[in-house]
Amino acid sequence: MGDQLGIIVLIKQVPDIEKVRFDFETGRLDRSSAEAVINPFDLNALEAAVQIKEAVGATVTAISMGPKAAESALRDAIARGADRGILLTDTRFAGADTLATSYALSSAIRRLSSFDLVICGEKTIDGDTAQVGPEVAEFLGIPHVAYVEEILEADKKRIIVKSRMGRNYYVLALRLPGLITVTKDVNAPRLPTLRDKIRSRRAEITVWDADSLSEVADTRLFGVSGSPTTVARVYAPHAEKRKGMIFRGNPEEAAEKIVGVLKDLRVVG
Repeated sequence: MGDQLGIIVLIKQVPDIEKVRFDFETGRLDRSSAEAVINPFDLNALEAAVQIKEAVGATVTAISMGPKAAESALRDAIARGADRGILLTDTRFAGADTLATSYALSSAIRRLSSFDLVICGEKTIDGDTAQVGPEVAEFLGIPHVAYVEEILEADKKRIIVKSRMGRNYYVLALRLPGLITVTKDVNAPRLPTLRDKIRSRRAEITVWDADSLSEVADTRLFGVSGSPTTVARVYAPHAEKRKGMIFRGNPEEAAEKIVGVLKDLRVVG
């Protein structure tokens, strides 16, 4: 992509997690029960890409997989600084687990052929697996760094980041092309202006179906047919309320009763 970095941001449209209902029979979220928004961690990824664009020059392409309605998420991404939006939409993508999702997204990136950096949110609030970013990197055969909390430097050849793993921080230099996943601590996503929102409404969203990726992918590995994992059972854990007990009698008798209860509960030996 010339002298500019080619940055790809993977975004997902998710339901408002505070309002969405869960279908325990199917084991899936009832996405029609709440307003759809961009996954919050993906907003951090998009902001990171736009900040690099402003600092050193870059073109930012946002890619999403979902129903036709997910175009609104890509328009929001363009309003926030992305240059282009690509939507993967096809019934053959439906029901994908993280592996099939990663395969489809990596196939779209492979079709673009030219890129330097892929940025993803750490995880999605409707799945919470944090698997898609690293899996995309593995499918593309590129290095990756997860849990990035700060981007220290970026140019055409490498990106230097600070990543938190457990209790420790690591400063890592990643040779490009590469992929990073960012946490919510990496930045504060900007709000789009009214002018940007109006501009994004006129933007053309590129739409690819499964056949559009057939030259770079095996379409049998999309969606349910390409998903080795399934939800076997979903249930709400039983929550016991706190119980209170009153021990009467003199202090010695009360103490013996308390010790007896603690032994029954195996709190003490």
